[in-house]
Amino acid sequence: MSRWSIAVVLLSCACLALTQPPNDTTPFISTHAAVIVLNHVRVIDGTGAAAKENQTIMISDGKIQAIGSSGTVMIPANAQQMDRTGYTVIPGLVGMHNHLYYTNSFSVQLSKGDIEEPGLAIVELPFSAPRLYLAAGVTTMRTTGSLEPYTDIKIKERIDAGLMPGPKIDLTAPYLEGKPTFFAQMHELTGVDDARRMVDYWADEGMTSYKAYMNITRDELGAAIQEAHARHFKLTGHLCSVTWHEAIALGIDDFEHGPVFTDTEFVGDKKVDECARGTKSWMTLEVSGAQVQGLIHELIEHHVAVTSTLPVFEASVPGRPKLQKRVLDAMSAESAQSYLIARARVPLDSPMTSLFKKELEFELAFAKAGGLLLAGPDPTGNGGVLPGFGDQREVELLVEAGFTPVEAIQIATMNGATYLGQQDHVGSIAVGKQADLVLIKGDPSKKIEDIENVETVFKDGVGYDSQKLIESVRGQVGIR
Repeated sequence: MSRWSIAVVLLSCACLALTQPPNDTTPFISTHAAVIVLNHVRVIDGTGAAAKENQTIMISDGKIQAIGSSGTVMIPANAQQMDRTGYTVIPGLVGMHNHLYYTNSFSVQLSKGDIEEPGLAIVELPFSAPRLYLAAGVTTMRTTGSLEPYTDIKIKERIDAGLMPGPKIDLTAPYLEGKPTFFAQMHELTGVDDARRMVDYWADEGMTSYKAYMNITRDELGAAIQEAHARHFKLTGHLCSVTWHEAIALGIDDFEHGPVFTDTEFVGDKKVDECARGTKSWMTLEVSGAQVQGLIHELIEHHVAVTSTLPVFEASVPGRPKLQKRVLDAMSAESAQSYLIARARVPLDSPMTSLFKKELEFELAFAKAGGLLLAGPDPTGNGGVLPGFGDQREVELLVEAGFTPVEAIQIATMNGATYLGQQDHVGSIAVGKQADLVLIKGDPSKKIEDIENVETVFKDGVGYDSQKLIESVRGQVGIR
């Protein structure tokens, strides 16, 4: 194609954009009526209560107008009724570690054993990630760290304007990271003033959450927490240089991933403000022991949440997870190849097998003791975790950890809404709340794997066809 032809194409596209703003939601809307009624469904309401059989849910004006046993709800004559015997309705998932990017070439970038300059590069997924999240039932999500912040902001704006399908988004600012970072797209803080500047700048740009990262110093973290709290925002952390005990004292609100893989306070030769490998120290700790129980007590006493991200760690356990065709189909050919190579490189005697089990034990103990456990997939690592599909897998792994299915669903819905301060609007199924609902074929209260059988996802009362959304991104994860 000549330069002149390219110019004509670009000009034509620009003119079309000015005259006909695109709306990419329309092809995926399967249900949109003034009044929608779901009849004869099983309801898991997100509060941890037992499932209720043969229920009717009435939706109007984007909200839940009525819930009751089938035959007891007065249904208007103009209602669009959907009889779904054998189906289950759960609240829309509230994903609390859900990125809009993906490690698409993990095995290639690590093929020589070291990360080459300028560092590990991550690809943004502005097209496929929002669609996959919504398709899997995620109606609200926190981005939990940004690498392309202006892209993230634009995605949220386009979704909020109804121009593209995707969840409601709580935007997390670019990582608050110190030196040295091995990510090419991360800023390295230069001190306390820089940490404050970052918080203020991104708050003014529209970010509503913050995340501290592995090489931040205690002084930088403390300054960032103070500045975020002054703006009435929360700050979470995936830490290493700062221990969990130190961060709790500084006023942090949440920890990402759980302590087995990120808390370095039990490392014997840990140096102040320096990252150290903490997993080895956890190999000898017992969750029932005094040290770990003391950590749990400290977290709960200071009202600090913990975000479970089990899928990203499961991907490094030998032989796990079970390969799914839907996951490989969604990946680009290059991303699928990269993941399969990385998966094959996991040694059979990897310590991840026992460490993963210990993380499961910790999360169960923390929640049972009264801690606020949140849930998200973290679509990073070796590339085996995808947006949306990973959220569903997170719920399944919580059940493996020892939670009942309804408890696992509560963690993935109401707990996240509570942390975000949105519990009056989303997170559970109740009259007056937003109609953010997931219609599932089967009974996840008895067979948690049924959570993957999503037919329709309602966001603000509008129903989206899950399978159409998934099909629209076939082969796209890792590209856009």
